[in-house]
Amino acid sequence: MPPCNSARGEVLVSLGGIEVRLCVTLMALAALEGHFGVCGFEALGERLKALGAADLMFVLRALAMDELPEGIGFAEAIRAVVRAFEAMNGD
Repeated sequence: MPPCNSARGEVLVSLGGIEVRLCVTLMALAALEGHFGVCGFEALGERLKALGAADLMFVLRALAMDELPEGIGFAEAIRAVVRAFEAMNGD
C-alpha cells in the first residue's frame, strides 16, 4: 500500500484488523450532506454528533479510500472517523 498523503489529509487506520486509508474529500462531504439532508458544514457537524450504527457505516464508506473489512467494532469506527476529520483540519 502506498504511503498516506498527509498534505491531503489522508490517514491510515486499523479497522477490523486491516489497515484502511481514510480521507475527508469534497465528494465525501457532499455525500454526507446528501445522506443526512443538511446543507453546509455547520449543519453537517451538528448532525455528525448523533450517529447511529447505520449512519456511522455510511460515514466510513464515504471516507474510505480502500475496501472496508468485515467485523469493524463500534469504538474503532468512531476513532477512525475522528482521526480522519482531525487530519482534514491538519491536527
